Amino acid sequence: MMLTILAFGMVATFMTLIMTKRLSAMIALIIVPAVFALIAGFWSGLGAMMLEGIRDIAPTGVMLLFAILYFGIMIDAGLFDPLTRRVVKLAHGDPLRITLGSAILGLIVALDGDGTTTYMITLAALLPLYKHMKMDIRVLTCILIMAVATMNLVPWGGPTTRAAIALGLDPRALFLSLIPPVLATVGWVLFTAYLLGRAERKRLGITERLAMPLPGELDLSTPDSDGTPSTRRPRLFWFNAGLTALLMGILLFGDVPLQVLFMLAFAVAAMTNYPQVDMQRERIAAQASNALATAGLVFAAGIFTGVLSGTGMVDAMANTVTGVVPDALGPYMAPITALVSIPFTVLISNDAFYFGMLPVLAHSAEHYGISTMEIARASLVGQQIHLLSPLVASTYLLVATAGVELGDHQRFTMKWALGACAVFLLTCLLLGLFPWYA
Repeated sequence: MMLTILAFGMVATFMTLIMTKRLSAMIALIIVPAVFALIAGFWSGLGAMMLEGIRDIAPTGVMLLFAILYFGIMIDAGLFDPLTRRVVKLAHGDPLRITLGSAILGLIVALDGDGTTTYMITLAALLPLYKHMKMDIRVLTCILIMAVATMNLVPWGGPTTRAAIALGLDPRALFLSLIPPVLATVGWVLFTAYLLGRAERKRLGITERLAMPLPGELDLSTPDSDGTPSTRRPRLFWFNAGLTALLMGILLFGDVPLQVLFMLAFAVAAMTNYPQVDMQRERIAAQASNALATAGLVFAAGIFTGVLSGTGMVDAMANTVTGVVPDALGPYMAPITALVSIPFTVLISNDAFYFGMLPVLAHSAEHYGISTMEIARASLVGQQIHLLSPLVASTYLLVATAGVELGDHQRFTMKWALGACAVFLLTCLLLGLFPWYA
């Protein structure tokens, strides 16, 4: 019980510190778990726990580092300029059209099931537009993270496969049964974008009738601000587009490790677009701020997860939650699983929830005639808010690239993400995908 209290206290302290801006996310991820582990009495072995967590998350950190460098090269070379201009043309200077376009673009790109590439591509296209229009960047990060959370339920996205493997189900069958609630949640994302766009219209004093095509100052092909020659490579557009398409194709259908894939792609892109060594150094230096900040946050998150796992806090939280459900609530195990998934996919990693807690919940539900497929569907309700977790590496990429504080992003997005959870849950209940009472 004491370990459980300390575990919840650790997570609550961390969230409070970053949301009140008392500490940066990176510092809090390192200091908070170390302090709570010492309070719990884990004086010896603490370093080994932290190192194990860093070791587990290192492949993700390396992948993010070179993904940022690769897409940074593509942004500098102007690969996404035509897409940006197209969005600008369709937007006609209207914040509502911009937010709806952001949602649609995010939902389409997120079909690859990978938040990292989705953020890099969509931010490259949309961030200059939001800055030019003086729109709230939190609106963009909110819309994008909700789009990714919805489309992340595709079988190759991760959560669906985890739930299926944990319960011995077919991931494809599980996903196909979830298409109606996924579509309903897509509708919620578009509705959220509509409301946020309308609010931005009002804040900026822009009406639809007054919205005009943007003037030419949003020209991405102008020389750099420091007077150096432009980094754009319009003659290499089709090469860069083909290289990126090949990268996405291998990412989706190949079996090359993502770390190696992005390292090779980055090397080819840098060598082709900027053959001079000095220019390669300049482009790498230009992306170093985002790359190092994101990688640092990822490795710091490894310390957090390493302490959670190494001290047994994850198991303590899981056992406490599953142990407090009285027999009288047994017939409600499906909605209980759905509700439990909302906070716990934020507090602990997906692996810990789906491979640790979900089998216990499913075993309990079987006594009341609730199938494992129904419990698997219920367990995915929390994925609509999961990406706000401080344990999700791609979220640090989103906020770092957009220049938004993690705490600000969480506060702004939380209510809309909870709304997505509610839409997903209610759709499942109305369609009988899992029972309210068995």
